Amino acid sequence: MPAAAVPEAEPERPKSLKMLLSFVGPHKKTLALGLVFGIGAAAAGLALPMSIRQVLDNLGKNQPIMDVLLPIVVLVAAAALLGFGQGVLLGRLGERVVYSARANMVYKLLRAKTTALSKHPGGELVARVTSDSTLLRRATANSIVQLTKSLIMLIGSIVLMLVLAPMLLLITVGSIAVIFLIVSLLMPGLARANERTQDAIGRLGGTLDSVLRAIKTVKASRSEGREGERVLGEAQEAANQGIKASVIQTMSAVIAGAGSQLAIMIVLAIGAWQISDGLITVATLVAFLLYALQLVDPVMQTIASVAELQVGLAAAARIAEIDTLETEHDSPNAITVPPSNNQFVAEFQGVTATYDPAKPPVIQNLNLRIPRYGHTAIVGPSGAGKTTIFTLLLRFMDISAGEVRLEGVSTTQWSLDQLRGKIVYVEQETPLLPGSLRYNLSYFRQDASDGDIWEALRKVRLAPKFESIQNALDTDLTATTMSGGERQRIALARALVARPQILLLDEATAQLDGITESAVQDCIKAAGQSGAVVTIAHRLSTVIDADLIVVMEKGAARAAGTHNELLARDELYRDLIAALRIGPTQPEQPEPEPVPARMSEREYSRMSGSVYASMAGGYTGFSWFPMRRRSQQSRVAEEQWMHVPTRELAPSRRRY
Repeated sequence: MPAAAVPEAEPERPKSLKMLLSFVGPHKKTLALGLVFGIGAAAAGLALPMSIRQVLDNLGKNQPIMDVLLPIVVLVAAAALLGFGQGVLLGRLGERVVYSARANMVYKLLRAKTTALSKHPGGELVARVTSDSTLLRRATANSIVQLTKSLIMLIGSIVLMLVLAPMLLLITVGSIAVIFLIVSLLMPGLARANERTQDAIGRLGGTLDSVLRAIKTVKASRSEGREGERVLGEAQEAANQGIKASVIQTMSAVIAGAGSQLAIMIVLAIGAWQISDGLITVATLVAFLLYALQLVDPVMQTIASVAELQVGLAAAARIAEIDTLETEHDSPNAITVPPSNNQFVAEFQGVTATYDPAKPPVIQNLNLRIPRYGHTAIVGPSGAGKTTIFTLLLRFMDISAGEVRLEGVSTTQWSLDQLRGKIVYVEQETPLLPGSLRYNLSYFRQDASDGDIWEALRKVRLAPKFESIQNALDTDLTATTMSGGERQRIALARALVARPQILLLDEATAQLDGITESAVQDCIKAAGQSGAVVTIAHRLSTVIDADLIVVMEKGAARAAGTHNELLARDELYRDLIAALRIGPTQPEQPEPEPVPARMSEREYSRMSGSVYASMAGGYTGFSWFPMRRRSQQSRVAEEQWMHVPTRELAPSRRRY
């Protein structure tokens, strides 16, 4: 299977131990206690070879066996208990670090501006919360403490080995220095491989999330294989980089292990020579070898800890990027806005806005007033800036110029909580929130009663679906099969339960059948009597009955009025209506057929029948003309004589 093309490398992320330690900062006490336990365990381990040396030196001196073994037993027990305490503390520390990191990321993501979130695939952000945060556990809890403990063991062993045999220590230290030099050359490659692995995993999550959201389209177009190749291409890239990191890490471990074993063999050979010359005793060589063997574990753990730190640094850098997302916040001059009775609930005065400063603005010098009551419909071609009006009103993005006013007060002076408390937004995708039917429908108004919820369901003709279900309001919607139209009605019912002062509907009836749409239109009319309803719609039935229709083009409002007013004076609106009707705005009236000149009585009788011949001779009579048997010429003759021109009627274009 061909691998997908690897995207260009991302800019180098700043990585530092300080950034990694920032995640441990709130848990300094736990970390310090873990270090104390680690140091205590290391000290017990360092004292053990000296105790064994003392036992060997006292052999044959008729000393009680318990006096000889007791110090060793105490040291072993102390090391075990301290190691257990260290493990428990490190486990707790790791989980707290992971939870803190996830809590911070969730907080940032939920409060980030929608424009900032839209620059990242959802699955990639999810991977940072789930996968990258897990890597912090090993890097912060295990690696830092283990690295500290290993360094203590390493330094302590070297000091005690210096006391025992300086010449043997020189050989050991030289070997360790060579090992660390070689391994240090491999660490940058390991860091790059780990970072690329996490990047590929993030892209894998984003791609798979997008594919699963469009799974019906994927299946309908028989593209399972193609999309599988795309997703597995990222998986293959993650595997390739993971293999590379594994090879480097294994190579480091092998070099450390082989180098340590070689150093011990050299120490053993030279130590035997020194014993033969009487320079050291057998007990001293045994104690030295025990310290040398102890060095193998600290060296291996130090290298492993450094490798895990590299992984943690890459994860910390990716997590830290979420902290850079621009978040929403109230302006310093925010006030509590009192209720007002302004004629217009919202006003746009010379507003210009853009999603990307490098691109042309999507809203340009927009001037628009939305009445406090009634139904305002916004129409226009795709890309005209209709949805952006809702985005600006809800302060999902900031304006570049001009002013947006709500209740006569600039939206920048409103707190986000108060501003959005006046508005209910039904977005085009009409997503369902994970949870029960009650949770979804009372989302804007959490104190809504069961009666309010059932009333809203009846208004959108969705009550019959749930009335037959026991404990229907507690039904988990994520486990219920909901069609697109049903999801749209759930979103509308959620808005009706809220009883908002301003209701924003973005294509809220696009997936509804005619009967349900009629019921929804009644709901819109009712809501317009107590507040402002603003809809973005492409369906004629939604637009034609609006109290005010605003025509958008290229980010500006080009016309406003009622349906009939706009038909009379705005060409773009006429074009939009014609497209919605799939035909001309006015039904064409066919020209009437010309009436032929009146025939003479003889010509008429010859073409029509004996009755007219009798009339020509002065007699009165009656004749029946069977419709199926009349010729075309007879029909024309009758029309001429009776002066009743007829023609085919055009079919009516009126919809009932």
